[in-house]
Amino acid sequence: MNTEHKKVPRRIAQTVLNSLKGGVVPRIGLPYITVGRKNEIAALLHDVDIISEGGASFRFIAGRYGSGKSFLIQTIRNYVMDKGFIVADADLSPERRLQGTRGQGLATYRELISNLSTKTKPEGGALSLVLDRWISTMQMEAAQETGAKPGDPLLTEAVDRKIRTVTAQISELVHGFEFTTLLSRYYHAYLDADDETKMKVIRWFRGEYALKREAKEELGINIIITDDDWYDYLKIFALLFRLAGYSGLMIMIDELVNIYKIPNSITRQNNYEKMLTMYNDTLQGKAKYLGIIMGATPQALEDKRRGVYSYEALRSRLTEGRFSRPGARDLLAPVIRLEPLTPEEMLVLCEKLADMHAGLYGYERKINTTQLGDFVRLEYGRIGADQNITPREVIRDFIELLDLLYQNPEMDMMELLQSDDFSYTKSEAVSDQTDQHYAEFTL
Repeated sequence: MNTEHKKVPRRIAQTVLNSLKGGVVPRIGLPYITVGRKNEIAALLHDVDIISEGGASFRFIAGRYGSGKSFLIQTIRNYVMDKGFIVADADLSPERRLQGTRGQGLATYRELISNLSTKTKPEGGALSLVLDRWISTMQMEAAQETGAKPGDPLLTEAVDRKIRTVTAQISELVHGFEFTTLLSRYYHAYLDADDETKMKVIRWFRGEYALKREAKEELGINIIITDDDWYDYLKIFALLFRLAGYSGLMIMIDELVNIYKIPNSITRQNNYEKMLTMYNDTLQGKAKYLGIIMGATPQALEDKRRGVYSYEALRSRLTEGRFSRPGARDLLAPVIRLEPLTPEEMLVLCEKLADMHAGLYGYERKINTTQLGDFVRLEYGRIGADQNITPREVIRDFIELLDLLYQNPEMDMMELLQSDDFSYTKSEAVSDQTDQHYAEFTL
């Protein structure tokens, strides 16, 4: 019997199972349960290599609710952090958009900056850590070049020169001059142990100044981050993070459906216009060391009345060519459409979850491969399951089944599967097709 569950720490197993049963994607433990999506992951990881070499990328991941869209985004998130990237992620909502008249775009920026994560700080809030690491690196390099000791004015001057040299690239970007001025302010506050000034600079970087006058009085900068220009600062951060020794910046924005749901057509179009700006920037070389991934439902993407495709400039760029079809998608195209997990992949996933559950609660797994096949066959035997079933539904059912069997050892799995709660009406066509998939499982 598979003993893989013994390798999963109980803390991680608890988080994974609780999250999946609640219908959400866990932040940790994804490598233990990742199945399928091999080609999609490979396509996205190709982008990662391009970004780390100074390029940029923009991808849409389209999938129905529960299809594994958020799971794939989180999987890539964890991978790129291991590759030395800084990751910023945010879910859109009625209060968070790409563009708005009441600060909704700025709210998305604040969420992204708040969620800045690195391999050593994966839970977010990494901005101060990154800035301090950058300054520390500058000091070490300057000390080696000059031989000066900490506290020596020569070292301070050398670091100042180094910062000016390094940030010259940033100064060339829109708003880059003000940005580098603030970096210098942060460095001197770092030297003087002036935590108050450091926090003011951090507040500015987070987009928390509402008035230019306030920023001018406190930091000497007559500019603040606004709803209109927040994306420009993400491009600056991408370059800064590279200069600080990271591979680049990966931005992940999910729940694009919240733009699709905006009732006002002009507001929707303004959001799609901002999206077009971001898309064009990455493809035309105006952004460096920056990757953008957006998650959407097929309807939010393809609806020509309210979706992304209602904006002609985006539709013409994103529409699939004539040769792509289910089972043979062009994964190098801007839109990655998630195919349903196959029954075989779902069987592998259920086996991993069964092992994890047994490891968490300290019992020997009793469900064998044949029984797992019976469960998956039943799930995929629903009418229309070949088009409509999602991993979320199957996983939630399966974890509930594991919980019931654990809490009630006298229960028989086959009786549960054949009960009214777990049995589904099957059409003969679907049943025959499913039985063919599973002939091998019972061998």
